[in-house]
Amino acid sequence: MALFIKHKDRGELRVHENLDELSTDLVDYVAELSEVSVKERGIFAIALSGGSLISLMRKLCEAPYNKTVDWAKWYIFWADERVVAKSHADSNYKLAKDNILLKVPIVPSHVHSINDSLSAEEAADEYEFVIRQLVRTRVVSVSEISDCPKFDLILLGMGPDGHVASLFPNHPVLDEKDEWVTFITDSPKPPPERITFTLPVINSASNVIVVATGSSKAEAVHLAVDDVGPDSPLLPARMVHPAKGKLVWFFDKLAASKLEGSQFS
Repeated sequence: MALFIKHKDRGELRVHENLDELSTDLVDYVAELSEVSVKERGIFAIALSGGSLISLMRKLCEAPYNKTVDWAKWYIFWADERVVAKSHADSNYKLAKDNILLKVPIVPSHVHSINDSLSAEEAADEYEFVIRQLVRTRVVSVSEISDCPKFDLILLGMGPDGHVASLFPNHPVLDEKDEWVTFITDSPKPPPERITFTLPVINSASNVIVVATGSSKAEAVHLAVDDVGPDSPLLPARMVHPAKGKLVWFFDKLAASKLEGSQFS
């Protein structure tokens, strides 16, 4: 049985018994956001990440979603990407393509991936330029409180170190305020070169989902969600705090096992 908790300042927590239950709830929630967005503005602009998150999204390719979701209105982006060829096993684009995009009728021109022939810095600059053009034409909305793009949904996984997208603990890019898309060449996880949305962009989204599963994430979940005080390490996941949007965390009970007052430990 899933447990839904409204946290006083960290959004909504959804804790699930197992990965299958989490996947079903996650896909249902994303389909619901898509329906609302398409009704409101005729478009659903979603930014994906990589990792195990994509396998949890595979039910989107099955009934009823393969027929009920208005796939022609989806515009796909990546909140972070590894600077490798699109055919490379480390590519977030390839992961999403193989598991989801090839199996549903998404319009190919609506899929916006990075230019894999460029350096990390050039790829980040070009990706930001592409997004700026799409903000001008309102394919991507614009934030009411900044000039940042306002994606309908940014979907993030979280690492055991509390990183989200390619924003790693104590990395200088956490302080980036002006760029929408930036790059790193020293990722603590291989491959080292990546592009990533910055925190101002993530925190301008209408909806942000953070997914964490497994016991290796339990300490990071505790530090990202609980009121841990100023002396605890400030994880990137804790810095996710949409200014006007909704934040929802999806956990399995192992990832949630160290939350304060947890009945899942």
